[in-house]
Amino acid sequence: MNVSRDLKQQIGFEFDWPGRAAAQYFPPCGSLSQALGKNRPPGPRTVQSTINATPALAGLFATAGVDIWHRGVHSFLVSISLTENSPLWAAVAGYYATHYSVRAIAHLLGCFQLYSLKQVVRLSAAGGAYSCTYSSKKANDREHTLYWREVTTDPVFANDPLFADTSSGVEHRDRANYADHLPRYPQIRNVDVERVQERVRKISQIELGTVPAPRASEYPDIEAVQMVAYHRILRFRELVDEALGAGNRFWNVHRDPPWAREYTDFQATEEPGLGRGHQ
Repeated sequence: MNVSRDLKQQIGFEFDWPGRAAAQYFPPCGSLSQALGKNRPPGPRTVQSTINATPALAGLFATAGVDIWHRGVHSFLVSISLTENSPLWAAVAGYYATHYSVRAIAHLLGCFQLYSLKQVVRLSAAGGAYSCTYSSKKANDREHTLYWREVTTDPVFANDPLFADTSSGVEHRDRANYADHLPRYPQIRNVDVERVQERVRKISQIELGTVPAPRASEYPDIEAVQMVAYHRILRFRELVDEALGAGNRFWNVHRDPPWAREYTDFQATEEPGLGRGHQ
């Protein structure tokens, strides 16, 4: 992954929390949105405005990114566990595993949507100083669209085929949620831990020679949904690993969430068609 020096510096700034305990430190629910709302300059929301970004404020972009990435990992495991019991919810959870991973990357790139204030905030650096710029939310800034656009227009991901299909998974989610007449409801059985482990292992070992496109017309194409979700989860991990190296205590603790260790070690096979492998 070719992470620019500027992006490495920004992610390093976000993760630089001297004096904080890495193992326990996650701020209360809503901390980033509340902090951005509290610090928003006075004036109309339609007028762009900028504030200085303190290390504490920048750190909330990092913890928000890691938290939402954990949500993506958890959604992926839920999708895996429901593969046979409920293709419907496996598709929905698989979509959210992808969406949360993309949103997590967008947070590290410095983008956060203030939903209640109808504004988008971007963390950026100029002349060695960091700032947060508030701008009015536009008609095409719905959450899925906004975060996908932030990621796919960044040089690190612009030519990554894994992120080329911005609708990937959403069609399956929409089919499962909104279509009528989906008579695919197998009998629900107890979830077998070993079967979850085996399916995660299977997904992780499939080579992505070309990125699968989980289309609604192929519903329920759960394997494709889960494959792209898994590899997008790995992209976030790879981004932070390359940006921070091995010296960040917080990331070293949270890059392998303890509740996921029984099911995955975040490995993947080489991907000849994509031109990269994963750690």
